[in-house]
Amino acid sequence: MIPELGQLALILALCLALMLALVPLWGAFRGNLFWMRFATPLATGQFFFVALAFGFLTYAFMTNDFTVAYVATNSNSHLPWYYKFSAVWGGHEGSLLLWLFILCLWTVAVAWRSLHLPAELRSRVLSVMGMISTGFLLFVLLTSSPFTRLFFNAPDDGQDLNPLLQDFGLIVHPPMLYMGYVGFSVAFAFAIAALLGGRLDAAWARWARPWTNAAWAFLSIGIVLGSWWAYYELGWGGWWFWDPVENASFMPWLAGTALIHSMAVTEKRGEFKSWTVLLAICAFSLSLLGTFLVRSGVLTSVHAFASDPTRGFFVLMLLAVTVGGSLLLFALRAVDLKSESTFNLLSKETWLLINNLILLVAMVVVLLGTLYPLVVDALQLGKLSVGPPYFNMLFVPLMGLLALALGSGLMLRWKRHAQDQWLKSLALPALAVLIFAIVTIIWGGEHRWGIVLGVVMAGWIAVSTLVDVSHRIRFSQQGWRQPRSYWGMHVAHLGFCASILGVTWVSLHAFEQDIRVEPGHVEHIDGYDISYLGATSLQGPNYTAEQGHFVVSKQGKTITELFPQKRNYSVQRSMMTEAAIDPGLMQDIYIAMGERLDGGAWAVRIHIKPMVRWIWLGGLLMAFGGALAATDLRYRRLRHRQPQVSVGLETAPVTEVSHA
Repeated sequence: MIPELGQLALILALCLALMLALVPLWGAFRGNLFWMRFATPLATGQFFFVALAFGFLTYAFMTNDFTVAYVATNSNSHLPWYYKFSAVWGGHEGSLLLWLFILCLWTVAVAWRSLHLPAELRSRVLSVMGMISTGFLLFVLLTSSPFTRLFFNAPDDGQDLNPLLQDFGLIVHPPMLYMGYVGFSVAFAFAIAALLGGRLDAAWARWARPWTNAAWAFLSIGIVLGSWWAYYELGWGGWWFWDPVENASFMPWLAGTALIHSMAVTEKRGEFKSWTVLLAICAFSLSLLGTFLVRSGVLTSVHAFASDPTRGFFVLMLLAVTVGGSLLLFALRAVDLKSESTFNLLSKETWLLINNLILLVAMVVVLLGTLYPLVVDALQLGKLSVGPPYFNMLFVPLMGLLALALGSGLMLRWKRHAQDQWLKSLALPALAVLIFAIVTIIWGGEHRWGIVLGVVMAGWIAVSTLVDVSHRIRFSQQGWRQPRSYWGMHVAHLGFCASILGVTWVSLHAFEQDIRVEPGHVEHIDGYDISYLGATSLQGPNYTAEQGHFVVSKQGKTITELFPQKRNYSVQRSMMTEAAIDPGLMQDIYIAMGERLDGGAWAVRIHIKPMVRWIWLGGLLMAFGGALAATDLRYRRLRHRQPQVSVGLETAPVTEVSHA
């Protein structure tokens, strides 16, 4: 009965989503406040029923209801309860329901946190989000229902969750990633609502900025968690492989990074309005493209959901309608997208535009590298693989240009800046970077020139940031009491520096060695003595394992003991590697067990990873900066005025807000 109630809840949610898509939009078109007031209760009701369906599916997993096909495919009675919970989104149908649940969560958050906005704009925003919900509810109900029953051939036990997904990282990674993916729908909805209303002033960008910053922060956390999971779970010691599904999340992140900078210009200066609208469309469209790539079956990846082409075609049609419809509307309204002011070549606006262009070129590089092999295969021109060499050759120089432009533009003023003052402000960062470069050349070792590039990029941004903060505190009346958006911007930039240093060091100075070990064997690696003491058998809740025992010492002093495992998941009959890691801020020692060899020996892979955690620390700092900027109180300081809007035969005031 519970699965049927879940299906009914989704049907009711679809009805409310259709009403949300049509009723408030009609009210905004007619200027009728009565119809516009339906937006909030409809958004709330839609969220309630989707949350109810999600709860029913969770209950089916927790109670081992193997009469539900999705539960039977992705769970097992011996699976620990926390993995049963993450198994709710461990397959295609459940992950799509999670996508939909998060979309409804964003929608109801916008509904209740935007009561101060003009009624017409708010109604249009929620209607656009209702249209998106309608599309995905139809997708779930018509092709991907998680509540399908196995009435006559239900198994006694389930097939178990994919062992790769039986990990804490996969409990938190998908929700964070989806919060970012789906969060860009809010920026998209604001952009489309502004186009529909023909009101493309700076105010709409101001209202959309906190939502966009929050979505970007969530997506940053999701990407960091995915990289961290791949590092310790897959057993190969890598943190990024330019996998197509990794790229699927990275592309909207690049577009979203450009979007949050473009929104700042639109809000503060009234410039880049058309650029900001296009970036909002682009960021959400790339999120939908990622959904298509993961669910269409066109690529093979440890992250992808094996799915039939019908589902992929549905997402492709949804993507075509979203992109095509929004671009058509943009073309019709393009005449209204005129700038309200001008700016000089040497100004913050120019440098932000340069940054945006570099980010968009980088996004196109990733897009081409991801889609080109799929296009070649679809045209039956052969099999082609685009790997890390292509991305590294094109992407790394672009990031060098981005670092140069970012550090150079931090201290520029809006509209115009005196050239001599600008050059003078760059003197200290240039001197510091020169000193960093000389020291690195002397002490950099074998890959000194690659390290020089990373140090110069990170140092240029970091010192420019510190100089700008120093000037701002000294010469501003606010002193240390700067807006949260200002501090968030600089925290994110410093996070970018930390990630650059981490990527540079671990890419050029990581040490890796495959060895054969027997009990009592001692291996001397990179200054460490690594002793193998033997292996013992373990019984887990749904697996058996061989656990190795390694002692790591240096100059006769024990540093740590590591216990890597080789697990056998009996239900799915698959072997998994559980690496053992001694983490450190400056270096990781990483050991992964391979295959069992003759005579009780094992093949073992040992990594020394310098500064690898700086990559994730930088990502978390960027996410924190985005979240801090999203909480800026300026976005809530709004002045009210009362225009008249018709309500049937009467008139009623609508709260309107002008940009302060």
